[in-house]
Amino acid sequence: MPRDRAALGAFLRSRRDRLTPSQAGIEPFPGARRVPGLRRDELAVAAGVSPDYYSRLEQGRQANVSAAVLDALARALRLDEVERAHLHDLAAPTTPRRPATPRTVQRPDPGLLRLMDTLHQVPVLLLGHRGEVLARNGLLAEILGSPLEPGASFVRYMFQDATARERIVNWSDFASATVATMRREMARRPHDRRLTALMDELRTTDRDVAQWWDDHGVRDYASVNKRIQHPTAGPMSFNIEIVCTPHEPDQRLVVYTSEPDSPTARVLPILAGWIAVPRR
Repeated sequence: MPRDRAALGAFLRSRRDRLTPSQAGIEPFPGARRVPGLRRDELAVAAGVSPDYYSRLEQGRQANVSAAVLDALARALRLDEVERAHLHDLAAPTTPRRPATPRTVQRPDPGLLRLMDTLHQVPVLLLGHRGEVLARNGLLAEILGSPLEPGASFVRYMFQDATARERIVNWSDFASATVATMRREMARRPHDRRLTALMDELRTTDRDVAQWWDDHGVRDYASVNKRIQHPTAGPMSFNIEIVCTPHEPDQRLVVYTSEPDSPTARVLPILAGWIAVPRR
């Protein structure tokens, strides 16, 4: 079966398994239950489709799915906005794989670089698609303990650089969110072979990635809290804010902010004074 249809069925099963009849607002059907959540026929009735149709859909045997059916399934499964968009992307009509093209280097957006220049006393990172580093300031490298030079993979840093697990106190929260974000990216870019190869590699070499991948969680880049244990400055706490521009939706400026007059806010200028903070 086409890969995207297999992914669609797996995502539907994962969301169905996590939702009980009471959570879905329906009476459980009679008979023995062999699944932790909704049965196929229960979800079909809740979404207003036939059990046979839903079975074909989950098994990858339904070629085309209307937007109305997808919205009905999203409502029945209590999907959030990101999960709903992910469902629609997975169900998009299959298109022929485009021929491979020479690798092109993603150029950092000049406007976002100018914005970076004004934020010299906070850690800042510019990411492209696949989590590739397009730019960062010196304070970001100091806080995370890694050079993260342009062209490096922030995803690889999270899972293959021991410093990430040492510095990021709530590493598992941040790392699981990274996996969920990459799953969302793969649904948007089903023909991106480099992204697919990256996640296939990490799934086979890292048990944490494999576990989170099998959970089928998805999320977009979002503001989160990150706690850092810096070897000199001690414990630090940041709120991570994401800035995007309409003309460069594949680039995200990641800004590490802190509460005014907090210990983190007071120590950042000291760290900034210790290092040169060139734009890379």
